[in-house]
Amino acid sequence: MKQPFAGGQAGADDLDAVISAVLTGSRLLVAVAARSLAAAQDRVTLPQFRMLVVLSVHGETKLVTMAELLAVNSSTAMRMADRLSAAGLVTREVNPHNRRESLMRLTAAGRQLVEEVTARRREEIAAIVSRMTPEQSRALISAMNAFTEAGGESPPGPRYPLGWPDAP
Repeated sequence: MKQPFAGGQAGADDLDAVISAVLTGSRLLVAVAARSLAAAQDRVTLPQFRMLVVLSVHGETKLVTMAELLAVNSSTAMRMADRLSAAGLVTREVNPHNRRESLMRLTAAGRQLVEEVTARRREEIAAIVSRMTPEQSRALISAMNAFTEAGGESPPGPRYPLGWPDAP
């Protein structure tokens, strides 16, 4: 039995087919994500929304930790937090245990925004998946779980509504 991707032309063809399928699927997922965030774009940018998602997953977070999770420098994270605070979506306060640290957490409005965007995304994905056969749906579950595992992502769960368990 021939092993896929084990070298030779057939392996390269198989790899190209997989890469092409993933790129096409990722375009669809990016479009779904963009549409789900469209209603909130007057309030937050995509990077700011990512910060809200990380806060929804991690809860109260130090600013320095947030910068690491988002893979941005601390000053960028601080500017994002300042804008989100001004919009009433996060609160920032001095850490009572270390006055040099700033702690952030979602406000009720911030949590509601994350939930609304997530609900829109779920609805659109549900509409797409509902057009698939049961066999295709099972194959998609298997393929996506294998793909995310190979990429080092945590398994999906209710704590990770948008697929960002540790950020980026």
